[in-house]
Amino acid sequence: MKALALVEEILASGLGRLELDPSVPQRRLVDLARYGLGARSAQMKRHPHQRRIATLVASVRRLETKTIDDALELLDLLMVTELLGKAQREADKQKVRRHPKLAKASARLALAVEVLLEAAEIGDEVRLFEVWEMIETQIPRRELRDAVETVNELVPPPDADDDGGWRAEMASRYATVSGFVKVLTEVIEFGANPEGGRVLAAMTALPKALAHKPKDHSAMLLSMRFVDAEVVTGVWKRLVFGHPARKDGLADRNAYVFCVLEQFHRRLKRREIYAPGSSRWRDPTAQLLEGDRWEAVKDSVLTDLGLPDDPADHLTELEDVLDQTYRVVRAGLAANDSVTIDDAGKIHVASVKAIEEPPSLVDLRKRIEAMMPRVDVSEAILEVLQWCPKFLTSLTSLAGGHSHLADVDVSVAACLTAQALNITYTPIAVKGVPALERHRLGHVDHTYLRAENYAAANPFLVAKQEKIGFAKALGGGLVAAIDGMRFVVPVPSAYARPNRKYFGPKRGVTWLNMINDQAFGIAAKVVSGTDRDCLHALDVIFSSGEGRRADVIVTDTGSYSDLVFGLAHLLDREYRPALADLPDQKLWKTYSDVDYGALNSLARGVLDLRKVRKHWPDIIRLVASIYTSAVSPYDVVRMLQRDGHPTALGEAINTYGRIFKSLHVLALIDDEELRRDIKGIRNLQEGRHALAERVFHGRKGQLFHRYYEGLEDQLGALGITASFCGIRPISTTL
Repeated sequence: MKALALVEEILASGLGRLELDPSVPQRRLVDLARYGLGARSAQMKRHPHQRRIATLVASVRRLETKTIDDALELLDLLMVTELLGKAQREADKQKVRRHPKLAKASARLALAVEVLLEAAEIGDEVRLFEVWEMIETQIPRRELRDAVETVNELVPPPDADDDGGWRAEMASRYATVSGFVKVLTEVIEFGANPEGGRVLAAMTALPKALAHKPKDHSAMLLSMRFVDAEVVTGVWKRLVFGHPARKDGLADRNAYVFCVLEQFHRRLKRREIYAPGSSRWRDPTAQLLEGDRWEAVKDSVLTDLGLPDDPADHLTELEDVLDQTYRVVRAGLAANDSVTIDDAGKIHVASVKAIEEPPSLVDLRKRIEAMMPRVDVSEAILEVLQWCPKFLTSLTSLAGGHSHLADVDVSVAACLTAQALNITYTPIAVKGVPALERHRLGHVDHTYLRAENYAAANPFLVAKQEKIGFAKALGGGLVAAIDGMRFVVPVPSAYARPNRKYFGPKRGVTWLNMINDQAFGIAAKVVSGTDRDCLHALDVIFSSGEGRRADVIVTDTGSYSDLVFGLAHLLDREYRPALADLPDQKLWKTYSDVDYGALNSLARGVLDLRKVRKHWPDIIRLVASIYTSAVSPYDVVRMLQRDGHPTALGEAINTYGRIFKSLHVLALIDDEELRRDIKGIRNLQEGRHALAERVFHGRKGQLFHRYYEGLEDQLGALGITASFCGIRPISTTL
């Protein structure tokens, strides 16, 4: 409620709805808002009146967007953790408690049915009263009625998708949501596509329904004139309308509210319902290129990505490549010692074994480690800053200018050290040294050190790394790996989510980061909780900024999906995830009657490329929108996947991706060197994570920021510091 009150207060100013000159660049508004939200009042007073007004308007517009984002993040957190999560856990406990009662009732019914079946075998001449006499010798009729009532109470109807236990439990928490449900759609403006329109209308109508004071029935019931029966589906029918269904034209108020709220939340996450004023929950389709904007970039984007306007020849070529690859791999199975086929016809590939290190290499490593000097993290940062002065020039102030402070490199190194080590400035600050005074460190941190500056400066570090001989020996910088580190956030935050496996009883975030094959971090993103990596992998890929582009992307199984395969290859990236459970993977072929011998157990799916041909114009427009940064890849993936029920366009991209998934799995089977390369870069990333974990040792390695920007800035500092330690080829001590 506090978050919605804040949104309402900011919207009430009306400044965000002022019509701006279309010629004002969006980037200028972003810069003004950043300055307005970060600068001190004394700095603002120095500017002329028009500049102050422009800064105020831009800041309010940004605050509107940010507060709506935060309010909807809190709604998502409430639904996932406080309502859905707790309701499911409580429902599981109730299942255990009610099992003896259900088992006893079921046993009684089983006795009666057994007698009934025996009576049926006697013949047609047996009469009904005789059957009842036979049943009552085993179980009295009253106990049988009680058993039927118990089963009806505890077991869902045959057409239900589950037992509805957690939904019933959630409906009992009406007091938790009654307040914000009445004002949510009144404070925040929502829109919907045709799939979400009916649910949004039902959600918008809830305040009026809840405000109604009935005189002829309990307030716990709603008149059917306030209920949209089309929105009530599945198990909710039983909870809303009763079981058996009520005949008095009334419905359960609590169940209906939660039925609408659950569907509203689900469609909001799918972006079938969206908030136009938000930056994270807006409509992705409204951001796609269309009309003149699309025509202006179409030819250049298709040329860059190597995609045709007409897919006929392109798809035929891919069909031929897939067919030939199947035949080549099948022909090589007999000579492939790493591959075995079990009695069920499943294919198993042996894990890659480490190459034995010769004694001379072990001795050389020990000698080099003994010769390396030990330095502080801050000394390593300072030395690299001297090697790469462009890093400092990329750290612009809130107003967009460059620093003119003396010894700013010392201040930057001190701030990065404190943030990367997760300690305060107290042990870093030194009285009498201007660059290390406490107020100076606070000023540099507040003015220059933020995630977007790190992203702008990082390409200069990447270029510096490329010139190191050892980095060249590791790789060419064209292969990258994506994986996540988990961090506990012990303070209340809308962006921290529970996961007992990684965070215990607390909540946390994932730092999803990408490194190249030269062991250098090139991009990262902070993810709430442990959301599936596949939803965010493309965001990380396209946030790497300028510099040499990684063409091959390696991830773990968590980042894999057919959709990501399709989008990555459409965006001219070679996607190489490390797939688990290879024998159970399903591959795809172009024709159902083609025989690939031992590979038939894998090639169980048949591609329907008609879907791709039908939706190709929309596919290339969507891909071009991602490529030109018109839309966020995360929003696109959410919109297309729809929680495992993809749209028609999503299914078309899935089909396209299955071609490359099949080619990838076949390559894993046939090429041990590829498996070794994937394992190698993943080990390289695990090594960098181990370094980051060792550096980030203060305060038990936990994050204490409540807002996304704080989390992003500190983990950005950690990533930059880990890169500094990687550039300087010496061991680092804390």
